[in-house]
Amino acid sequence: MLPGTYLDLISLEADAASIRTYQPRIVPGLLQTEAYVRAMIEAARVEMSPEEIETVVEVRLARQAVFTRQRPLRLWAVLDEAVLRRMVGGTEVMRDQLRHLVVMAKRQNVTLQVLPFAVGAPAWVHTPFVVLRFPEPADLEVVYLENLTSGLYVEETAEVDRYTLMFDYLRAAALSPKESVALIAEVADALE
Repeated sequence: MLPGTYLDLISLEADAASIRTYQPRIVPGLLQTEAYVRAMIEAARVEMSPEEIETVVEVRLARQAVFTRQRPLRLWAVLDEAVLRRMVGGTEVMRDQLRHLVVMAKRQNVTLQVLPFAVGAPAWVHTPFVVLRFPEPADLEVVYLENLTSGLYVEETAEVDRYTLMFDYLRAAALSPKESVALIAEVADALE
């Protein structure tokens, strides 16, 4: 069974016009391959029946339909370089995942940037976050923060503005989208 906050996130993603996300540890869920999802489930060491595992995998992959709907979701993701180098599921799974990121970055509605190790520790932010923006100008932006057992939604304008500002700092410190895709491809090729 999927937690309520995760179901809420899926609903919000379906309604969002754009998402900006920072991921310091793992590939964002909307960009994960099936093998990567399975490896993440296995690594979590959570007792799940085969049916529950299949449900999680199916839901994670179904979420990606937001990229091909009539008005595709606009995704801008900043990934810490550690995301590229952490061997989730082994060499083959990780190589395929990185190649999938390169393919996804070719879409007009997906922008990927990598925050390289060379910039040092991004002390201003330690946790992943997602900023969801909705199509109607009157709609508020929402920040989603996930932890081990649940998720938290931040809707207070001043707090959302701080996350938006942090995202702007992160993308300014990150490699350009073109340089980022080149680095992702380089890391994938090195896994041959």
